[in-house]
Amino acid sequence: MLTLVLWILLAVLSLPLAILALVLWPIVWLISLPLRLVGITLKGVFDLIGAIIALPARLLRGPQR
Repeated sequence: MLTLVLWILLAVLSLPLAILALVLWPIVWLISLPLRLVGITLKGVFDLIGAIIALPARLLRGPQR
């Protein structure tokens, strides 16, 4: 009987948390979307800077076979 009561208690506590997570997940995703776009942009900028810095060494190395 105690096991049944514990399962019911778990269901009563878990269901509101699951519904809250389903409701809040799109909001969290929308808030984090601009941060992801900034991260993608910064990665592109740093890759470009790295390519510009490495360009003289690549030119001096000569053509690849």
